[in-house]
Amino acid sequence: MAEITKLEAVAILQRRDHLARNDYNNSSEYNSQNPDALSDGDEKGKGENNGSIGSLTDIKERNGLMAKNRYDSTNEYNAQNKDALSDGDEFGKGESNGKVGSSTDIQERKTLLGKNRYKESNLYSAENVDALSNGDEFGKGDYNGTIGSLTDINERTKLTGKNLYGQNNQYNEKNPDALSTGDEYGKGENNGAVGSLTDINIRTESIARNKFGEKKNYPDFKIWH
Repeated sequence: MAEITKLEAVAILQRRDHLARNDYNNSSEYNSQNPDALSDGDEKGKGENNGSIGSLTDIKERNGLMAKNRYDSTNEYNAQNKDALSDGDEFGKGESNGKVGSSTDIQERKTLLGKNRYKESNLYSAENVDALSNGDEFGKGDYNGTIGSLTDINERTKLTGKNLYGQNNQYNEKNPDALSTGDEYGKGENNGAVGSLTDINIRTESIARNKFGEKKNYPDFKIWH
Protein backbone atom coordinates (compact mmCIF):
# COMPACT_ATOMS: atom_id res chain seq x y z
CA MET A 1 0.00 0.00 0.00
CA ALA A 2 1.32 3.40 -0.97
CA GLU A 3 2.39 5.66 1.82
CA ILE A 4 -0.07 8.48 2.55
CA THR A 5 0.63 11.97 3.75
CA LYS A 6 -0.37 13.27 7.18
CA LEU A 7 -3.02 15.48 5.56
CA GLU A 8 -4.62 12.48 3.83
CA ALA A 9 -4.55 10.52 7.10
CA VAL A 10 -6.38 13.32 8.91
CA ALA A 11 -8.95 13.51 6.05
CA ILE A 12 -9.68 9.76 6.32
CA LEU A 13 -10.27 10.05 10.08
CA GLN A 14 -12.53 13.09 9.58
CA ARG A 15 -14.54 11.29 6.90
CA ARG A 16 -15.13 8.30 9.14
CA ASP A 17 -16.22 10.66 11.94
CA HIS A 18 -18.75 12.41 9.69
CA LEU A 19 -20.08 9.17 8.21
CA ALA A 20 -20.64 7.84 11.71
CA ARG A 21 -23.00 10.76 12.40
CA ASN A 22 -24.94 10.29 9.12
CA ASP A 23 -28.10 8.18 9.37
CA TYR A 24 -27.73 7.19 5.73
CA ASN A 25 -25.08 4.95 4.18
CA ASN A 26 -24.63 2.23 1.59
CA SER A 27 -26.92 -0.13 3.49
CA SER A 28 -29.52 2.57 4.25
CA GLU A 29 -29.63 4.99 1.32
CA TYR A 30 -31.81 8.08 1.36
CA ASN A 31 -34.23 7.66 -1.53
CA SER A 32 -37.95 7.56 -2.33
CA GLN A 33 -38.29 4.20 -0.52
CA ASN A 34 -36.54 5.27 2.69
CA PRO A 35 -39.03 5.76 5.59
CA ASP A 36 -37.34 9.10 6.38
CA ALA A 37 -38.34 10.39 2.94
CA LEU A 38 -42.01 9.47 3.38
CA SER A 39 -44.84 11.17 5.23
CA ASP A 40 -45.43 8.59 7.95
CA GLY A 41 -46.21 10.81 10.94
CA ASP A 42 -42.74 12.02 11.96
CA GLU A 43 -40.85 15.25 11.22
CA LYS A 44 -38.45 13.76 8.68
CA GLY A 45 -40.33 12.48 5.67
CA LYS A 46 -42.66 14.63 3.55
CA GLY A 47 -43.14 12.51 0.43
CA GLU A 48 -46.60 11.16 -0.45
CA ASN A 49 -47.41 8.00 1.52
CA ASN A 50 -50.87 6.40 1.38
CA GLY A 51 -52.43 9.78 0.58
CA SER A 52 -50.54 11.61 3.33
CA ILE A 53 -48.13 14.43 2.40
CA GLY A 54 -45.79 16.48 4.63
CA SER A 55 -44.14 16.20 8.01
CA LEU A 56 -46.10 15.90 11.26
CA THR A 57 -45.99 19.71 11.67
CA ASP A 58 -47.11 20.22 8.05
CA ILE A 59 -50.09 17.93 8.54
CA LYS A 60 -51.13 19.66 11.79
CA GLU A 61 -50.85 23.13 10.22
CA ARG A 62 -52.86 22.04 7.21
CA ASN A 63 -55.57 20.49 9.40
CA GLY A 64 -55.76 23.71 11.44
CA LEU A 65 -56.22 25.82 8.28
CA MET A 66 -58.73 23.40 6.77
CA ALA A 67 -60.80 23.59 9.97
CA LYS A 68 -61.18 27.37 9.44
CA ASN A 69 -62.18 26.93 5.80
CA ARG A 70 -65.90 26.53 5.19
CA TYR A 71 -65.16 24.71 1.94
CA ASP A 72 -63.86 21.13 1.70
CA SER A 73 -64.20 17.98 -0.37
CA THR A 74 -67.85 17.65 0.68
CA ASN A 75 -68.61 21.36 0.09
CA GLU A 76 -66.43 22.50 -2.80
CA TYR A 77 -66.39 26.14 -3.90
CA ASN A 78 -67.46 26.14 -7.53
CA ALA A 79 -70.02 27.65 -9.92
CA GLN A 80 -72.79 25.55 -8.35
CA ASN A 81 -71.98 26.40 -4.71
CA LYS A 82 -74.58 28.81 -3.28
CA ASP A 83 -71.75 30.90 -1.80
CA ALA A 84 -70.60 31.60 -5.36
CA LEU A 85 -74.03 32.83 -6.49
CA SER A 86 -75.79 36.15 -6.03
CA ASP A 87 -78.60 35.04 -3.73
CA GLY A 88 -78.88 38.07 -1.44
CA ASP A 89 -75.97 37.47 0.95
CA GLU A 90 -72.42 38.87 1.03
CA PHE A 91 -70.71 35.71 -0.23
CA GLY A 92 -71.78 34.98 -3.78
CA LYS A 93 -71.53 37.42 -6.69
CA GLY A 94 -72.10 35.13 -9.68
CA GLU A 95 -75.20 35.59 -11.85
CA SER A 96 -78.31 33.91 -10.40
CA ASN A 97 -81.78 34.46 -11.81
CA GLY A 98 -80.71 37.75 -13.36
CA LYS A 99 -79.00 39.04 -10.19
CA VAL A 100 -75.28 39.80 -10.04
CA GLY A 101 -73.16 40.82 -7.02
CA SER A 102 -73.30 40.59 -3.26
CA SER A 103 -76.03 42.21 -1.17
CA THR A 104 -73.89 45.34 -0.81
CA ASP A 105 -73.20 45.44 -4.56
CA ILE A 106 -76.89 45.25 -5.35
CA GLN A 107 -77.82 48.00 -2.85
CA GLU A 108 -75.07 50.30 -4.17
CA ARG A 109 -76.18 49.72 -7.73
CA LYS A 110 -79.79 50.54 -6.86
CA THR A 111 -78.66 53.77 -5.13
CA LEU A 112 -76.62 54.86 -8.15
CA LEU A 113 -79.35 53.95 -10.61
CA GLY A 114 -81.81 55.94 -8.51
CA LYS A 115 -79.70 59.07 -9.07
CA ASN A 116 -79.44 58.43 -12.82
CA ARG A 117 -82.15 60.10 -14.88
CA TYR A 118 -81.64 57.56 -17.67
CA LYS A 119 -82.91 53.97 -17.49
CA GLU A 120 -84.54 51.30 -19.64
CA SER A 121 -87.68 53.39 -20.11
CA ASN A 122 -85.63 56.55 -20.83
CA LEU A 123 -82.44 55.48 -22.60
CA TYR A 124 -79.81 58.08 -23.41
CA SER A 125 -79.51 57.90 -27.19
CA ALA A 126 -79.47 60.03 -30.32
CA GLU A 127 -83.26 60.33 -30.06
CA ASN A 128 -83.35 61.36 -26.39
CA VAL A 129 -84.23 65.08 -25.96
CA ASP A 130 -81.36 65.40 -23.48
CA ALA A 131 -78.95 64.47 -26.28
CA LEU A 132 -80.23 67.16 -28.66
CA SER A 133 -79.53 70.89 -28.85
CA ASN A 134 -83.00 72.14 -28.00
CA GLY A 135 -82.15 75.18 -25.91
CA ASP A 136 -81.24 73.60 -22.55
CA GLU A 137 -77.89 72.68 -20.97
CA PHE A 138 -78.20 68.93 -21.50
CA GLY A 139 -78.21 68.14 -25.21
CA LYS A 140 -75.54 69.23 -27.69
CA GLY A 141 -76.37 67.10 -30.74
CA ASP A 142 -77.54 68.70 -34.00
CA TYR A 143 -81.24 69.62 -33.86
CA ASN A 144 -82.78 71.52 -36.74
CA GLY A 145 -79.40 73.10 -37.51
CA THR A 146 -78.65 74.03 -33.88
CA ILE A 147 -75.60 72.52 -32.16
CA GLY A 148 -74.46 72.77 -28.53
CA SER A 149 -75.95 73.50 -25.13
CA LEU A 150 -77.56 76.82 -24.26
CA THR A 151 -74.22 78.08 -22.91
CA ASP A 152 -72.42 76.91 -26.07
CA ILE A 153 -74.90 78.74 -28.29
CA ASN A 154 -74.69 81.96 -26.27
CA GLU A 155 -70.88 81.91 -26.30
CA ARG A 156 -70.80 81.24 -30.03
CA THR A 157 -73.26 84.06 -30.70
CA LYS A 158 -71.12 86.42 -28.61
CA LEU A 159 -67.93 85.46 -30.45
CA THR A 160 -69.42 85.59 -33.94
CA GLY A 161 -70.80 89.03 -33.05
CA LYS A 162 -67.21 90.27 -32.67
CA ASN A 163 -66.12 88.69 -35.95
CA LEU A 164 -66.07 90.96 -39.02
CA TYR A 165 -66.71 87.95 -41.23
CA GLY A 166 -69.85 85.83 -41.45
CA GLN A 167 -72.23 84.08 -43.80
CA ASN A 168 -72.83 87.26 -45.79
CA ASN A 169 -69.21 88.45 -45.69
CA GLN A 170 -66.98 85.43 -45.96
CA TYR A 171 -63.22 85.78 -45.72
CA ASN A 172 -61.79 84.46 -48.99
CA GLU A 173 -59.50 85.49 -51.84
CA LYS A 174 -62.17 87.84 -53.22
CA ASN A 175 -62.87 89.66 -49.98
CA PRO A 176 -61.35 93.21 -49.99
CA ASP A 177 -59.91 92.51 -46.55
CA ALA A 178 -57.81 89.72 -48.05
CA LEU A 179 -56.35 91.92 -50.79
CA SER A 180 -53.67 94.57 -50.76
CA THR A 181 -55.90 97.62 -51.25
CA GLY A 182 -53.97 100.19 -49.20
CA ASP A 183 -55.36 99.32 -45.73
CA GLU A 184 -53.97 97.21 -42.90
CA TYR A 185 -56.22 94.18 -43.48
CA GLY A 186 -55.43 92.57 -46.82
CA LYS A 187 -52.00 91.45 -47.99
CA GLY A 188 -52.85 89.39 -51.07
CA GLU A 189 -51.61 90.51 -54.51
CA ASN A 190 -53.90 93.12 -56.08
CA ASN A 191 -52.99 94.94 -59.31
CA GLY A 192 -49.30 94.39 -58.59
CA ALA A 193 -49.49 95.53 -54.94
CA VAL A 194 -48.64 93.08 -52.18
CA GLY A 195 -48.89 93.56 -48.41
CA SER A 196 -50.70 95.82 -45.96
CA LEU A 197 -50.25 99.61 -45.90
CA THR A 198 -47.47 99.26 -43.34
CA ASP A 199 -45.74 96.58 -45.43
CA ILE A 200 -45.84 98.80 -48.53
CA ASN A 201 -44.51 101.87 -46.66
CA ILE A 202 -41.61 99.97 -45.10
CA ARG A 203 -40.73 98.41 -48.44
CA THR A 204 -40.83 101.85 -50.17
CA GLU A 205 -38.51 103.33 -47.49
CA SER A 206 -36.10 100.40 -47.80
CA ILE A 207 -35.97 100.71 -51.59
CA ALA A 208 -35.43 104.50 -51.33
CA ARG A 209 -32.33 103.89 -49.18
CA ASN A 210 -30.96 101.35 -51.61
CA LYS A 211 -28.45 102.80 -54.14
CA PHE A 212 -29.34 100.07 -56.57
CA GLY A 213 -32.65 99.47 -58.30
CA GLU A 214 -34.31 98.73 -61.63
CA LYS A 215 -32.43 101.58 -63.37
CA LYS A 216 -29.11 100.95 -61.60
CA ASN A 217 -28.41 97.28 -61.18
CA TYR A 218 -25.92 95.92 -58.71
CA PRO A 219 -22.75 95.31 -60.75
CA ASP A 220 -21.92 91.74 -61.61
CA PHE A 221 -18.30 91.50 -60.44
CA LYS A 222 -16.18 88.96 -62.20
CA ILE A 223 -12.90 87.59 -60.93
CA TRP A 224 -10.30 87.33 -63.62
CA HIS A 225 -7.59 84.75 -63.33
